[in-house]
Amino acid sequence: MPGGSGRIGARASRRRIRRTAAFCSVALAVSGVAAEAATLRGSRSSLMHQQKVARQHDYTHLRNAAQVRKFVRAGLLVPIRGNADYRLASVSYPYGRPEMKTFLEQTARDYRRACGEPLVVTSLTRPTTRQPRNASPFSVHPTGMAVDLRRSRSGQCQRWLDARLLRLEREGVLDATRENRPPHYHVALFPKNYRQFLADGGLEEGGKTWRVSRGDTLWGIARRYGTSVAAIQRLNGLAGATIRPGQVLRLP
Repeated sequence: MPGGSGRIGARASRRRIRRTAAFCSVALAVSGVAAEAATLRGSRSSLMHQQKVARQHDYTHLRNAAQVRKFVRAGLLVPIRGNADYRLASVSYPYGRPEMKTFLEQTARDYRRACGEPLVVTSLTRPTTRQPRNASPFSVHPTGMAVDLRRSRSGQCQRWLDARLLRLEREGVLDATRENRPPHYHVALFPKNYRQFLADGGLEEGGKTWRVSRGDTLWGIARRYGTSVAAIQRLNGLAGATIRPGQVLRLP
């Protein structure tokens, strides 16, 4: 029955074409999401994921100041006041989930060591009635699991923070977006994943530290300690070879 086998062969061929097209569509979608994350660009899908995490934690979207105070008294939100490594700028509600405080303290400590300036927090918990006009209706700021970080004018500091946020995003502990109006980073922290990440060792990689002196180069430091320039750059989130006196570098 040559005619029948020919029709079957044609149908099989069309099925293979459809499967290939579907696979390519999925691959393009996945690569698009990966590219979006790799450049800290926001998207509706990332906002939806943040909302999903908030629901998984059974987090309430706080409506007003009274609810914020109630959650603080219950210990569900903790005061975040800043320290030598980070400061708050015009933050109306200086509170966040306990994991957020840990995240800020650790990130700010490493940030100041790497680029010599404090991290600046511009927003934390923000009730739904106090959201700015340009805020997304899907924002998780009202849950206490989000923070806005001012973008430094220093290119080196921007590169360091970009690298740190991208690394943590790849670890699945947060979702970060680089915003332009005003220039800042929106960071949604995933508490359960972050706790597990810390329990597994977090970003601690051991080794020594080196305080940069005038005349030091990454090549010279790497040679002294038997490591590579790339290893030092990776450990410290450096995008280039520029270092400056007083900067503290972690060494493998």
